Amino acid sequence: MKAMLARQRACQEALLVGLCNELVEREVPAAFVIEEDGRPGVDVRDCSGRTRRVYLHLEFRWFYWGDRPDERVSCLQFPDAVDRVWRAAVEGWHEGEQGELAFSLGRLAEAYRV
Repeated sequence: MKAMLARQRACQEALLVGLCNELVEREVPAAFVIEEDGRPGVDVRDCSGRTRRVYLHLEFRWFYWGDRPDERVSCLQFPDAVDRVWRAAVEGWHEGEQGELAFSLGRLAEAYRV
C-alpha cells in the first residue's frame, strides 16, 4: 500500500510541477508548493495579483483551483489543461475566497459498503 501511495504522490507532484513550469514559460507567476500537511499544489498569480492554489484531484484526474464547475479541468489532456489554467489566470480568478473541492471516491465507496 505504501508503494502505491508513493507512486501516486510522485505522479501528482510531476503533473503539478509540469503545470507550474508551463505557466512560468507563459509568463504567469507560478510556484510549486507543499503545504504543512504535505499536500502539493501550485500557487498561481492572476492578472490582478491575486493568488490561487491549483491542486490535483488524482481520483478524477482534475486540476482544480476552486469548487465551481469552471474551476477544474481534466489533466488527461495536459496541453488543454495548461491552456485552461493559463486562461483563467490571465482573465482573473473569481472574486472571493477560494472554494475547496471536497469530493472523495474513497468516502463515497465506504458509504455503500455492506
